[in-house]
Amino acid sequence: MVLTESVSQNYRFPILWIFLFWTIACSIAFISLGNLPLRDFDEATVARVAFELNQKTGLDRLLPSIWDKPYLNKPPGLHWVISFAIGISQKFQNSIDSLPSEFCIRFFPALFSTFVVPLGGLIQWNLRPKDRIACIATSAILLTLLPIIRYGRMAMLDGTQLSAIALLWFCLSSIRNNRSTKFNFLGAGFSCSFMLLLKAPVIIPALLAPLLPLLWEYKSKRYFNNLSWTWFFYGLIPGFAWHLWNVFSYGSGALWMWWGDGAGRVLFEQGSGSELGVLVPIIEIFEGGWPWILVWPIGFLWAIFRLNSRWGAWAFSTQIIIAGSILPLKMQLPWYIHPFWLPFALLCGPPVSWLINRKENDYKLSKIILSKIPYVLSFLGLCLLACSLLFKLNFFNLKEDYFNIIFSISTAWFIGGFLLSNSKKNIRKVGFIAIILGSVIGFFFLVNSRFWLWEINENWDVRPVAEFISDLPHDEIYIRNSFERPSLNWYAQKQIKTFDDRNITKCISLKKTDDWDLYKCND
Repeated sequence: MVLTESVSQNYRFPILWIFLFWTIACSIAFISLGNLPLRDFDEATVARVAFELNQKTGLDRLLPSIWDKPYLNKPPGLHWVISFAIGISQKFQNSIDSLPSEFCIRFFPALFSTFVVPLGGLIQWNLRPKDRIACIATSAILLTLLPIIRYGRMAMLDGTQLSAIALLWFCLSSIRNNRSTKFNFLGAGFSCSFMLLLKAPVIIPALLAPLLPLLWEYKSKRYFNNLSWTWFFYGLIPGFAWHLWNVFSYGSGALWMWWGDGAGRVLFEQGSGSELGVLVPIIEIFEGGWPWILVWPIGFLWAIFRLNSRWGAWAFSTQIIIAGSILPLKMQLPWYIHPFWLPFALLCGPPVSWLINRKENDYKLSKIILSKIPYVLSFLGLCLLACSLLFKLNFFNLKEDYFNIIFSISTAWFIGGFLLSNSKKNIRKVGFIAIILGSVIGFFFLVNSRFWLWEINENWDVRPVAEFISDLPHDEIYIRNSFERPSLNWYAQKQIKTFDDRNITKCISLKKTDDWDLYKCND
């Protein structure tokens, strides 16, 4: 594969590249999607809520529940879609009681998460229609970011939410003076409705981030007053209608997902796993942003220097507002940084484009720094390649799956960085493709392994214990643990609560294995 471009082709939208990257994203998303069990807490909780929605009928399906109690943690937008998948799965299984497969639960979240790859390129094209390579690079960056691949495959809301944000920004960035804006605003409204049905409070920074550059762009134009804002509110109707129904059904309890389990909790309560505070998202950025994090500072500086341009205003505003809405949170979990990656890609696209085109610009220092980055990337790739070969020669104890992942990505960085430093443009294009290709191959190895869902190793696998419990369908079971395991509840198909050792007076052993004991205890 070789990128080719002439002067006349420079303004032609690269639809084939965008479609190719989206197809690859779908392939990575679906391969071995069900090879690991659902994890705590999010996946198992999402699955149980969707399972109960599938068992409801009529208006009852509008209000989610978990273990037959109102579920007020999140709106049911994605849960509805997963419940639809569960219904289809049950028809093929001819059973409404058996648990659906992990693939079934993760299918739609994985599919929806891939849409950010083409939408990111489309947004960049709206902002920089004369920079075809930047559009391609933005989609390629979103395709090859580890957090987007990893969290997108999980039955969580974050991957779908990022695609909803991308759709909103695409609709608003498509607004032009010489175009009808009704459908742009209607699409933006529908995107916000979907966000209201995912993680509702996220709509505030997601909408504010593109509105500021729009206001800046049209601040002195009468045209801004004539934009079709009414259509935006039409699109908001589905999302607002559900929240009104939720308030009508639960009263003040419906506000829990906005404050108690929404903005209030993450702003003021430090939960488990948040001990490092602001370092959690910062570490996630430096872990997950490779290799594009090398050009990110240059992209950010360019956006500051070009605030008078459409791309500069959008890239700066979206990055600052999204980062500013995440970093101060009191509760910090690794996936909270997920909305950060879309503006990250919008910032990195133009510097990557410059590395390929090497066009003159006014920023001499950034030009000097950028020209050295291919050498840095090649050196890092060489170091990782050497380490992977040492692993292969058994100098270190590393499993074969790790070797395949590291070898593919490090080879891509080494060769791609070397070719990007070449003086010929066509060779630099091949270097860019080598980085993408090697990263994709590495991700294929990753998702085919058992390591892509590595949180599962933080606690014991619940499935053997669920088999214990299946022999006691009518008994009330408790777990001696510091916290409840939603995944155990899911696989056991019953809620298993924790208990306090001090309340137990006598226990009788019912079953023992090498790892687990089951006791019947009296209060």
